[in-house]
Amino acid sequence: MRTRLFIRAAGLLIAATAAATAFAGDTLKIGLILPMTGHFGPSGQQVTAGARLYMALHGDTINGKKVQLIVKDDVAAPESTKRLAQELVVNEKVDVLAGFGLTPLALAAAPIATQSKTPMVVMVAATSRVIDASPYIVRSSFTMPQVAMGIAKWAPANGVKRVMTLVTDYGPGHDTEAAFKKYFSGAGGEVVESLRVPMSNPDFGPALQRVRNQAPDALFVFVAESSGLAVMKEFNDRGLGKAGIKLIGTGDMVGDDILNDMGDVALGIVTSHHYSAAHPTEVNKQFVEAYGKANGGNRPNFMSIAGYDGMHVIYEAFKRAGGAKGGDALLAAMKGVQFESPRGPVTIDAETRDIIQNVYLRKVEKVDGQLYNVEFDAMKAVKNPVGTQ
Repeated sequence: MRTRLFIRAAGLLIAATAAATAFAGDTLKIGLILPMTGHFGPSGQQVTAGARLYMALHGDTINGKKVQLIVKDDVAAPESTKRLAQELVVNEKVDVLAGFGLTPLALAAAPIATQSKTPMVVMVAATSRVIDASPYIVRSSFTMPQVAMGIAKWAPANGVKRVMTLVTDYGPGHDTEAAFKKYFSGAGGEVVESLRVPMSNPDFGPALQRVRNQAPDALFVFVAESSGLAVMKEFNDRGLGKAGIKLIGTGDMVGDDILNDMGDVALGIVTSHHYSAAHPTEVNKQFVEAYGKANGGNRPNFMSIAGYDGMHVIYEAFKRAGGAKGGDALLAAMKGVQFESPRGPVTIDAETRDIIQNVYLRKVEKVDGQLYNVEFDAMKAVKNPVGTQ
């Protein structure tokens, strides 16, 4: 009973503190919680770099108030995410929580956002159900079903009839697998077998040898971006390409920042995703150039744009809410936000709080001696598909 009373008291403290202080000071505070070290550190660093670039290009003052970005490393541990979210709300009195590099991390922070009525901008976690974990969550990234649908519909119409799937064994992987099966089968394709690999220390060799033995038309892959190089190496070493097996998937596998490291074995890979550094608009060209200048010549990837666009949503909400106090006013200001992103047109659905965006079909090609995901078709204004979870 003593433990239950403590938890209840902590919840009441969070709610009371946030309600009393939101928009009360001279500083607008954003608490950014991401894995900044360890296996998932590169992804968190990309998101943070995108967020910092947005502030550098658009200033750090809104409606006469200073904007402060407070970055916290949760080392991809849900208990750490929850603790940091609570500290940011109670001690730092942040107006917005943001970041969340994995689904379990977003789910861990969701109760804090709900109790304190603090808007929570999910910049990475892509499992469909994340948005339902709190009425204060807004997503600036994407969902796995949203991006998997494109390649699933394209493949059967382009000679890919029999496919095996390979996904990372966690929430987004399960979402991706279900969505791909649904839309690929609906378009006349057959999923021969579905394989899963663990998220920690995955060994792709046995799975890819199984694919080699069964010889489908193609292998559909979703893995965390940090595993893309390992998949490519095993695919090449085991001669799947030479055996006529195509490699298709979502864009996580061929992240823009690591694409050149894969070498020519990546040429011809077709994926569907919501962002490419090669997206042919002036807005994106300026973003890529600015990102490179601010980050040692590195390319932005889909994590970078999630941080950049997440900050745009937050900035617009600060502007719209003006001097209105409280998380509810700020959340209302985020709903329905529309803008032209480096990825293309973006809308925060006023009803679902999820992102609506274009999904592009892309093929890895060499441009001026470098590898890029070159877009060749687009699905416009895609919502998160229903019924894939």
